[in-house]
Amino acid sequence: YTEAWDADKTSIHVMPDTPDILLAKANAANVSHKLYVQAWEDAKKKGYDMRADAIPIQSAKASRDIASDYKYKLTHEKQKGHYVGCKTAQEDPKLALAARAMMLQNDRLYKKAYNDSKTQIHLPVDMLSVQAAKECQTLVSDVDYRHYLHQWTCLPDQNDVIHARKAYDLQSDNVYKSDLEWLRGIGWLTEGSVDVVKAKKAQELLNERLYRTRPEELKFTSITDTPDVVQAKINAAQISDV
Repeated sequence: YTEAWDADKTSIHVMPDTPDILLAKANAANVSHKLYVQAWEDAKKKGYDMRADAIPIQSAKASRDIASDYKYKLTHEKQKGHYVGCKTAQEDPKLALAARAMMLQNDRLYKKAYNDSKTQIHLPVDMLSVQAAKECQTLVSDVDYRHYLHQWTCLPDQNDVIHARKAYDLQSDNVYKSDLEWLRGIGWLTEGSVDVVKAKKAQELLNERLYRTRPEELKFTSITDTPDVVQAKINAAQISDV
């Protein structure tokens, strides 16, 4: 049944420029991977000239080193298991940091430059600030401010001077108590002093013998014919058994 068809298949001839053939060839070219990358393969065969120190190359290398986790941890991995100490204290970052903090906190080192420069200051004697300081020192000086009594600056027989002396004598504690000097060494009895008299008065006020008089000490004679006494006698006679 298919023998005639199989024989015809081998004898069919299609022209290569027919639209179907051309469309099939175009579709094959579009879907072909080899033709898709043909231009890139040809460009690679031609080669390229790019210097190793070009900016894109350097940027790519720097980005690769930054992004690489291996490069990031390379120093840590090398020091792991080998860090047992430092030869000097300056090589240890922690000790160097502690020494730096100690130097900053040391008051002697902090003030060393100031103490060295204190003795190197030279000021002219006629400097305005120096003159002002001397004037202020004169104003606040106790020696210039206070004038003692024996350093008179006026005549001693002036009325105000005499009055001032009189006021000083009145205010002086020595002059105020000079009239009591003759009492020094004189014996004194407490009898008649204010405190003794006050104690005696208080004792008299608190003395019950002086404050209250006993009945038996009063001189009293009862009258026999008073109404109260007569009535008492009548009552006694009425209730008497005898």
